[in-house]
Amino acid sequence: MISIFKKEINGFFSSLIGYMSMGVFFLFLGLNLWVFPGNIFEGLYASLDPFFATAPWVLVFLIPAITMRTFADEFKSGTFELLATKPISDYKIILGKYFASLFLWLITWLPTIIYFFCVKSLSLKGATIDLGATIGSYLGLFLLGAIFVAIGIFASSLTNNQITAFLLGVFLCYVLYDAFFQLSQLPFLNSSIDYFIQSIGIGDHYESISRGVIDTRDLVYFITVIGFFIISTNTVLESRKW
Repeated sequence: MISIFKKEINGFFSSLIGYMSMGVFFLFLGLNLWVFPGNIFEGLYASLDPFFATAPWVLVFLIPAITMRTFADEFKSGTFELLATKPISDYKIILGKYFASLFLWLITWLPTIIYFFCVKSLSLKGATIDLGATIGSYLGLFLLGAIFVAIGIFASSLTNNQITAFLLGVFLCYVLYDAFFQLSQLPFLNSSIDYFIQSIGIGDHYESISRGVIDTRDLVYFITVIGFFIISTNTVLESRKW
């Protein structure tokens, strides 16, 4: 599993896509926070709200760009068949690729903490940023990326074309993040069904953690969804052997 982890990391940084994905993430979110309309200078107080409101939508595209090659490239080049003959289980192959992609997301995500210190320095004395909500938002953003990584790897396991894997990953990430919320807003649904449908989506749990309250139900949700897509990826790989 360690060798697969290292292979994925090296493969990511040996291509221009890896650096472009990270660059776009920092550039767009930085511009949104400091330059675009609705930036922190237009508000009454220093806040990271523009960053945390926009970041999930950037991740819908960023994470599939990171994961699209994980299995699709192996299938296209024919190296997966060689990999499958080695004395390593499919789950270890999947987890090696998952943790490699998660590590790439981690090193993309961690430097954004500098935004917190920049915004904090702009705060008036006695009007500091809500630390609890900020920590919750950063944790929620990391967990959101962890789910999207699992989804992206699953999408990559369904095809041997990286572009198809990217588009499928974007679609699945969007559906699970926002589509259930939009569906819950239909006027003919009663409140109990409305709440149930909304709670299926990732966005509801991300917003819950972002408020600074770490609820075990939200953590269980994130872990369950990640596990579901890892198991689904294993099922797809097993089906290719039939």
